[in-house]
Amino acid sequence: MTHETLGSNAEAGASVGLVVTQNVRLFDEESPLVLESGETLAPVDVAYETYGELNAERSNAIVFCHALTGDAHAAGHHGGPKTEGWWDSMIGPGKPVGTNEYFVICSNLLGGCSGTTGPSSIDPATGKPYGLRFPHFSVRDLVEVQRALLRKLGIEKLYAGVGGSLGGMQILQWALDHPDEMKNALLICATSRLTPENIAFSSVARNAIMRDVNFQNGDYYGTGCEPDSGLAVARMLAHITYLSGEALETKFGRERREAKGQAQGPTFGIDFQIESYLDHQGEKFLKRFDANTYLYLSRVMDYFDPFADEDAVVEGLRENPTRFLVVSFDTDWRFSTSHSLEIARVLERAGCDFVREEIASPWGHDSFLLPVPAYHQLVRDFLADKR
Repeated sequence: MTHETLGSNAEAGASVGLVVTQNVRLFDEESPLVLESGETLAPVDVAYETYGELNAERSNAIVFCHALTGDAHAAGHHGGPKTEGWWDSMIGPGKPVGTNEYFVICSNLLGGCSGTTGPSSIDPATGKPYGLRFPHFSVRDLVEVQRALLRKLGIEKLYAGVGGSLGGMQILQWALDHPDEMKNALLICATSRLTPENIAFSSVARNAIMRDVNFQNGDYYGTGCEPDSGLAVARMLAHITYLSGEALETKFGRERREAKGQAQGPTFGIDFQIESYLDHQGEKFLKRFDANTYLYLSRVMDYFDPFADEDAVVEGLRENPTRFLVVSFDTDWRFSTSHSLEIARVLERAGCDFVREEIASPWGHDSFLLPVPAYHQLVRDFLADKR
């Protein structure tokens, strides 16, 4: 998702200020990461950031899991106002996740392109970037890398795990597999299973990348010819699904671009303001993201299906000590409220302690990144409940 959306990011509370991304090696050749598929991967380096202070009891840690195109930089800034973190409205002193009370950790995902080992990393076997030789991985593998980071930081149990979209999928998998490690699980705009429509959108985005003449079967690194056109189109397509029709109508309507003070006639270029906006989003995306990472992480989402054996899941959830908050937004059509209802249905069947809320917001799927007052108050209140 993007933190530059159609709404305001202003939020009462202070910024955590200047932050520095840190790097750590979590797996090496002597102790590689064993993926769910059985394949191994080493070395595995992870980029992460932390905000706030870990208390003496090590009981106030909260992990934030990012969405498809996010990274470790969730809060604060890297030296200027345009470098604020993607969830800066949520994290900081006096904000819904107050860093005067909690110690927050956010890492770049396995397969990423912002400091964590992924397709653009060097394969020690060849001395060249992995490209499409990088092994496929699952949401469970994403969780295992994050658990390894917590062990490195000396944290055995989380006060909470928070995630939106793909981030919420990770938190759900974590709570299912390791319920004793997470007191509270906040699943925001999440799903337990992508619909055929979701998969179709991602398939078109991946095809835009792979059919780009410069894709070179994923081996475009260092050639000076990257699949920029395909990646930009993939971003533009995906960005439409993160917004709502109401938001687009309010912001752009059918407003035309003007040339020298007058509306131009029909062309096959950028005639409307919405086209200009999408073009800007696509071009900006090229500066910070890798096409192969987009392929891998979007495919991870397609295969996520933790409730496939529902009876076994329900049995495993019985006596689960984790409290769940399941949040959806009424204008989100990418992961609509029906997705949250399905998660809640399984939690209820297992007798879990959960709260499910649909929040009114005009901003669609991207609402989870924005300071929607009712949503932020809900998160604040849920975390404040210390039972």
